[in-house]
Amino acid sequence: MIKRCLVSMAAMLGLASGASADITAEPIPVEAFARVPNIQSVSLSREGDLVVAIVAAPGSDNGDTALATWNLADAGSAPVITPSGDRMKWIAGSALKHGQILAIGRQEWTGQLGGCGEGRVTGATATFVNQVYLTDATHGEFEEAFETGGRALGIGENLRRCLEIAGTTSVVSSLPLDPDRIIISRLNPISLGAAFYRMNLRTGEQEFMFRGGGRTSPALFDRRDGTVLAREELEPVGENEYENRIYLLNPETGEFEVHETLAYSLASRHTMSVAGRDEASGQYYIITDLYSDLAQVYAYDPATRSLSDGPILAHPRYSITGLIFGDESENSSSVMGFRYGGPRGSEVYWLDGAMNATQEALNGLFPDAYVSIMDTANGLNTILFSVSSGAQPPAYYIFRNGELQLLGQSRPWIDSDNLADSELVYYEARDGLRIPGILDLPAGWTPEDGPLPTIIHPHGGPWARDTTNWDASGWVPFLTSRGYAVLRPQYRGSTGFGLELWRAGDREWGLAMQDDKDDGAAWLVEQGIADPDRIAMFGYSYGGFASIAAVVRENSPYQCAIAGAGVADLGNIGNNWSDSRIQRAFQGRTVSGMDPILNTDQANIPIFLFHGDRDVRVPLFHSRDFYNAVRNRVDAELMVVDDMPHSLPWYPRHHREFLTRIESYLANDCGPGGL
Repeated sequence: MIKRCLVSMAAMLGLASGASADITAEPIPVEAFARVPNIQSVSLSREGDLVVAIVAAPGSDNGDTALATWNLADAGSAPVITPSGDRMKWIAGSALKHGQILAIGRQEWTGQLGGCGEGRVTGATATFVNQVYLTDATHGEFEEAFETGGRALGIGENLRRCLEIAGTTSVVSSLPLDPDRIIISRLNPISLGAAFYRMNLRTGEQEFMFRGGGRTSPALFDRRDGTVLAREELEPVGENEYENRIYLLNPETGEFEVHETLAYSLASRHTMSVAGRDEASGQYYIITDLYSDLAQVYAYDPATRSLSDGPILAHPRYSITGLIFGDESENSSSVMGFRYGGPRGSEVYWLDGAMNATQEALNGLFPDAYVSIMDTANGLNTILFSVSSGAQPPAYYIFRNGELQLLGQSRPWIDSDNLADSELVYYEARDGLRIPGILDLPAGWTPEDGPLPTIIHPHGGPWARDTTNWDASGWVPFLTSRGYAVLRPQYRGSTGFGLELWRAGDREWGLAMQDDKDDGAAWLVEQGIADPDRIAMFGYSYGGFASIAAVVRENSPYQCAIAGAGVADLGNIGNNWSDSRIQRAFQGRTVSGMDPILNTDQANIPIFLFHGDRDVRVPLFHSRDFYNAVRNRVDAELMVVDDMPHSLPWYPRHHREFLTRIESYLANDCGPGGL
């Protein structure tokens, strides 16, 4: 029935028609990327009656955000909208249940942090404060979500302020079989632990479950009532060495017992995740890469303390990242599908027949895009899904009672005909390691048109990855629409493409990690895509480090570099990480290699640096010190962006300021005569 409804809806709306080919790219204006999206951060309530999103505030000309709530029970009614205030800006929202909504606001803040998060230990730090609110579908009142209950249950004032400034809030379990409660976590940036709360949305009562800052954290909640079924604990086993141990609840004794079979060295960086529990057999589902380069699912018997002889679920090319269970009482422990880290990001393989048929029907509506089922309710009567691709910004739809409704397109002013889709490619590094990459080309380009000016665009992290889906920063379509080829190397040290590639980046900053980027440029030249005399590097955060490193390396293939919020001083970053023994053991020890700030006398290509003055992740001194050290050796420019933090979301004026300069810099100042 659902499939028939969707197919007929596609025919009526003409959704299945593909875009025309052979369209020549035209520059998409800076303003198209600077404007606040029409809609983002979309979610569906547990009952399927409410949709919550962040939208562009009416009357702001897409210059500000607002919180929006649709009442699906009142078909055709306009959403309730609450604009941001003069100081506090809405950045995220989430529909819960019982008509309750979680909303997160952010505002600029300057003050003494005393070492909270990544701020300065002494003196004042310019940063942002996050505040979490609860409201209902009418937006009648906004109450601070952790003000009354959290304070009464032992959260100190200093820790509370630290969490507001540097923490993040998320719903970690909707407890689909509990009619009233959810579980929320708030990250403690000092310890990398989190505080967990069980919140009754009907009464407003909050129950504090775990205090952030320790080495213990819950690993699995009972989806019916939130009981902790498994927890993880980091145990010191030597000098800066830790072992991750998993404790499972013994239902007979009510005590947690350590299961040595599931232990692993933290430095090894294996995955060992308790993904769920089968209620009938009492066995657990474990996601691990102990026996493969990719993470796979094994069954674990707590009675015999043994894993299944082989994986019970596996993807041939990508790691499994999570399991999807049914949300009804009768299928609550049934595995409906699994998530895996595919080319488009978090992709789903459905095991359930009805869900698979629904996915296929939606795919048929949008054959040239990625359809992601975000949530369902009331069986499959209500479905929230998004549609996007490397060439198409996300659009959000509700399928309800046999009817398809477009909630909104995030950036409808961007013409996808000016963009080509992204492609996952592979090339060989100089030492033989196979490197993935995301390749984006100007729309309509063919090899007969000749080699292109090219941007090597490494991601941040470096423990992160890119996807072939829409680039949230907008930088890739900004560049390709201007005629540049863009390669995003998934260099060694990147996650999501197997344990070998991830580990290979250890202590290779500016060395083999940098070789991978240069080898990507050489591969593009071999393929006839890149003009060898018209290649630049542009990166942000760790990618900014890579751009800074490119300036001081010999025989650079680049005519210039652009570095956003880049790390220039590896020794100082290492000192920051070493404030946390756990972080030092986990990641800090991998941060070494060629230190750009110690090699500024080798600078040999021009560089443009831009950096936000409210960045506490990578403080401004990194860009400023490097600029001062090389400006008399090469053409160098530093742009300090007022009130800009390290990570998205940024204000529209931030995008306008640095994108306008990047466009001009590449065209006129990147090497002799521009790129």
